[in-house]
Amino acid sequence: MQIRFPVAEDPEDETLERGRRLFAGETDFVKGVVAMSGLPEADRMEVCFAGRSNVGKSTLINALTGQKALARASNTPGRTQEINFFTAGDTHYLVDLPGYGYANAPVAIVEKWQRLLKQYLSGRQTLRRAFVLIDARHGVKKVDDEIMSLLDSSAVTFQTVLTKADKVKEKERETVLDQVRGALAKHPAAFPELVVTSSEKGWAIPTLRSIIATLE
Repeated sequence: MQIRFPVAEDPEDETLERGRRLFAGETDFVKGVVAMSGLPEADRMEVCFAGRSNVGKSTLINALTGQKALARASNTPGRTQEINFFTAGDTHYLVDLPGYGYANAPVAIVEKWQRLLKQYLSGRQTLRRAFVLIDARHGVKKVDDEIMSLLDSSAVTFQTVLTKADKVKEKERETVLDQVRGALAKHPAAFPELVVTSSEKGWAIPTLRSIIATLE
């Protein structure tokens, strides 16, 4: 029986090399954006990263680019209050979206972030894929389901990336994968392949680089 949302297999050597070359180039922070008027020119392909606060977005971006301090990681939920743009070579933007599910941020600020997020997702023509990060220790939660529904309504294809997979025993990981697959089955915008990563161990980082490098 074919699994509906299989884990991505290791890419072929040529595809791995494309991913390596993309992220071997210069990667720079461009700007943090708090309003649509501040977005950089839509002159290159971009991918964005979404996830609950402290799911490991900044750490994953740092692992992809090989720069430990490119994206700021924080133990304070809601630290990333802007849409942060980074270059990947001359062809891509990597976009770090504000963490959601923040319990300690003021309601007015949360609402402002949510409005900006919706405007960005529905209005950015160069956005090719969103990567929704899910903590492998916890699976999909209600707030993740809400962001997936937003991506459905914005007609943005999203691919689920499990983070911190090294923190979970293999048997438990399979249980979480089953839960994630069940949640994704309800979302038409979900790309039918999962990526299971560990930024700390380097698991599937080359695979994710290759996926980004080969998007059309």
